[in-house]
Amino acid sequence: MGIQYRRLGGHGVLVSNLCLGTMNFGPQASEKDSFAMMDKALELGINFFDTADVYGGEGNRGRTEEIVGRWFAQGGGRREAVVLATKVFNPADRPGERSEPNHNSRNLSAMKIRRHCDGSLKRLQIDTIDIYQMHHVDRECPWEEIWDAMDALVDQGKIVYTGSSNFAGWDIATACQEASKRSRTGLVSEQSIYHLNNRMLELEVIPACRHYGMGLIPWSPLGGGLLGGALEKAATGRRSGEQAQKNIEKYRDKLEAYEKLCKEMGEKPAVVALAWLLNNPVVTAPIIGPRTMDQLESAVRATEITLDEAVLAKLDEIFPGPGGEAPKAYAW
Repeated sequence: MGIQYRRLGGHGVLVSNLCLGTMNFGPQASEKDSFAMMDKALELGINFFDTADVYGGEGNRGRTEEIVGRWFAQGGGRREAVVLATKVFNPADRPGERSEPNHNSRNLSAMKIRRHCDGSLKRLQIDTIDIYQMHHVDRECPWEEIWDAMDALVDQGKIVYTGSSNFAGWDIATACQEASKRSRTGLVSEQSIYHLNNRMLELEVIPACRHYGMGLIPWSPLGGGLLGGALEKAATGRRSGEQAQKNIEKYRDKLEAYEKLCKEMGEKPAVVALAWLLNNPVVTAPIIGPRTMDQLESAVRATEITLDEAVLAKLDEIFPGPGGEAPKAYAW
């Protein structure tokens, strides 16, 4: 056990079963600490990194890609060792830049996709993005236009694969069917919120990913910290934001039962939450977003344990899902 390499859904590329999320690089972690965590990730065997053109903090969109780019620029085989995913959809303007609707709005126009891809390549100091993900669906832009742009980037060698993020099941199906008409690969992955306390994906997104051979890359696997020992941390006086406190009170009964179970297992709540995701065969790699080296190193423990049937049943009892897949979840 430990870090293993999985196919991204039904596709050939091999990625680690944990994905290093870089959202905190810049806003929460210094460049020096970010470099150290990326080096440590490679040392631990994590070869799958995720970022986005908008990461970096308010007023500093793109800063995270720049940090990753400067890390790559150090050489030493860093770029060759990483399967890199980034995203397009949101505004990526920064203070002092001219406001331009085809750059600063939320969409997937061909013009924006091409411009933002070039911007990401420049910030990342690389020639090719391994997985270029649509950060959200744009239902007003024709799929023919979106796929024209993405296919052109593939043909130009600027991207290898295309992925989605925050898509509904029917959006995934539509995108894949339209790509199939063009005899192109289509989507290889879906990145979406998925954790013990939010299992809505089980209705339609997970079945769609399985059907189309896509890897699922869950973001917020700890529910914004809720599943990372929130009650224990609150009891020891560690501060949390107002919204976090509201969530703790809202789900207190569940959290008490969950943290009791984890204590009986002798495992940290964050580890159990990640291990539960890894138990799902559609999940390729949960995204961990460490702010510190300790958070990065402790996450690896999730790849070293197996949850038995009794524990899985207890977790289902504490955090019941939507009842299975649609339509069986709500119709005969």
